[in-house]
Amino acid sequence: MKKYFLLLFTITTLSGTAQLNYFYKEKYRPQFHFSPPIHWTNDPNGLVFNNGEYHLFYQFNPFGNRWGHMSWGHAVSKDLVHWQPLPVAIGEEKDTMIFSGSCVVDKNNTTGFATKTGQVPMVAIYTAHVDGLSQTQHLAYSLDDGRTWTKYNHNPVLDLGKKDFRDPSVAWYEPGKKWVMTVALPLEKQLQLYSSTDCKKWELMSTFGPAGDTSNIWECPGLFEVPVKDQPGKKKWVLMHSPAPYMQYFVGEFDGHSFTNESRKDRIYRPDYGPDYYAAISFNDLPAGRAPVSIGWVNNWNYANDIPTTPWKSAMSLPRELSVKMIDGEWILLQQPSAGLKGLRDKHSSWTNLSVVQTKTIPFNGQTLEMQLQMTVPAGSHSGVRLAKGNGHYIEIGYDRDSGLLYIDRSRSGDVSFHPAFLKQSRYEAKYKTSNGKLTLRLFLDKSILEVYAGEGEVVMTAQLFPDEKDDGVELFSNGKAVKVDANVWRMRSSW
Repeated sequence: MKKYFLLLFTITTLSGTAQLNYFYKEKYRPQFHFSPPIHWTNDPNGLVFNNGEYHLFYQFNPFGNRWGHMSWGHAVSKDLVHWQPLPVAIGEEKDTMIFSGSCVVDKNNTTGFATKTGQVPMVAIYTAHVDGLSQTQHLAYSLDDGRTWTKYNHNPVLDLGKKDFRDPSVAWYEPGKKWVMTVALPLEKQLQLYSSTDCKKWELMSTFGPAGDTSNIWECPGLFEVPVKDQPGKKKWVLMHSPAPYMQYFVGEFDGHSFTNESRKDRIYRPDYGPDYYAAISFNDLPAGRAPVSIGWVNNWNYANDIPTTPWKSAMSLPRELSVKMIDGEWILLQQPSAGLKGLRDKHSSWTNLSVVQTKTIPFNGQTLEMQLQMTVPAGSHSGVRLAKGNGHYIEIGYDRDSGLLYIDRSRSGDVSFHPAFLKQSRYEAKYKTSNGKLTLRLFLDKSILEVYAGEGEVVMTAQLFPDEKDDGVELFSNGKAVKVDANVWRMRSSW
């Protein structure tokens, strides 16, 4: 308890720069994925760009390292790489927790919250949660670029009298000169679309679902437009949400009233095929011409409270730039890490035309790295790379050419004992078709987080691991079939 109060005192009294010098050195602490200095975090909320800053709000417990007392934490960035943690933005009040939602820049003052010339309101739309009783949609606003927030005095703005009705995602729809809200009915496994001219009075337009993955509750939706890869000027709409504990997306059209799904009805499409990616949403109000960007939560509700990290718990994914592409008659979401991450590259090594028959150690060590692999994988081959290797530990990223399966396996990755579900959920697979036996992978290892991007980002996998600090080796492997490999590896500097 004494240690806890020392941490609470430290985080509430140190300046932003001092916080970064004091924290971010702990075992397992990610160095280029965002995590708050201390305490629990989950869903990203209110991703928005305003006045030259990217704002990341997130579910946050100001009082401890497990889920509870949900409030909105806050951080800002100029480049989506270096983040400045700020004080809690919207706090729990009495019996009402501040659940997930979104944030918009009300440039035209449709809400009327601006009272002086030159003021531009930032408006947060979130779920007010009273445990076991109700979930309703509320507003809060800021007139000083998100530094201080005032809760609207006529909340709630949307109330269906339900215990489960949450996670409003709001954006301006220019063709209709209106705000559009996508919000989840978790138990019904449906998403509702509402419209408003002032964010205060909402009218139901349409309902989507059930569809795709209906195995669990639905939450954390988002409806956004993305470019079509290699087709300048063409765009499609993506409807993305989280059927716990994973995610799915649909690609189609939005006419200002309803979303029309053009994805196959007999297939589930996931933005991430690993175990630890959830509640991703996209940024509002990005500069014109900027690719859409999303961020997700790196954890899994089956063991989230028990991962062995302190004094923080959970982190955000890398920011991902989004597009779609028609592949074999199906719309596929493409994701690539934000280009700004290249600025963290440090020590670099490369190898060309390596022949891997059994195993080959790469003379490069580190737990914070980016690795790019171009592999020629012949029929009958089963090959890949092992990271965070040492003392019998590693996480394996592999590809089976004959089955067409890309996979990650973390069963030997270090500490897997903290929760039985973590070890049980160790191997994840996704179908992936190579181009003439050519496999391209881009990997990011960041202490306790691995992100894998295949090809153009049509398959992405995210997983947590908890290796010993000396587990930092890199090894290529094959099952006896000769695999040709070109490899580039960079050690990544800390963004803190």
